[in-house]
Amino acid sequence: MKKLFAEFFGTFWLVFGGCGSAIFAAGIPELGIGFMGVALAFGLTVLTMAYAVGHISGGHFNPAVSLGLWAGGKFESKDIFGYIVAQVIGAIAAAGVLYLIVSGKSGFESVGGFAANGYGDLSPDGYSMLSAIVAEVVLTAFFLLVILGSTNVRAPKGFGPLAIGLALTLIHLISIPITNTSVNPARSLSQALFADGAYLSQVWLFWVAPIAGAVLGGIIHKALFEKD
Repeated sequence: MKKLFAEFFGTFWLVFGGCGSAIFAAGIPELGIGFMGVALAFGLTVLTMAYAVGHISGGHFNPAVSLGLWAGGKFESKDIFGYIVAQVIGAIAAAGVLYLIVSGKSGFESVGGFAANGYGDLSPDGYSMLSAIVAEVVLTAFFLLVILGSTNVRAPKGFGPLAIGLALTLIHLISIPITNTSVNPARSLSQALFADGAYLSQVWLFWVAPIAGAVLGGIIHKALFEKD
């Protein structure tokens, strides 16, 4: 249960901090942090919670990461379901708190896109479904390579969370214009549930593509980089 609570709180923090920065701070006139600030916020959420509870649960905070670690031989299949449930509940809880906060703003009428992920007309810069699939698969695969490499027994100790947080920042810097960046099915589902528009009808892609990419990354690391 400690592991599941760690995954719940870690995923809550990721969604609350990352998506919250996009909702509240990205476009504030004159003081807006922009998409570079949002990218950094996502990286900081993972970095801080990896240090805070990573020693308890492994610090996945992402169903794709759990499945990628399983594919890489670093996570037991019996724990996958519980981890994913805890992650999804944590993400939805965070989205609910974000909705509660944003709906209290003076003159509130709609949450709009609510930092949700999308392609086509719902892509921030109009990228197609194919572009979204390729971006999410490639970026999640490399995310798993960073995670597995930086936490390998032969890697320098204590720097894994830093590398992982910076990798997530870089991923967002690349792909916010394409899909608003998922690489995390729980984060995508939680925001789509509250967003205005057809985001929920597109959330399938942000489960399939990140999971495919994560499993690919896990397999590549296990086949090419794991010590015999």
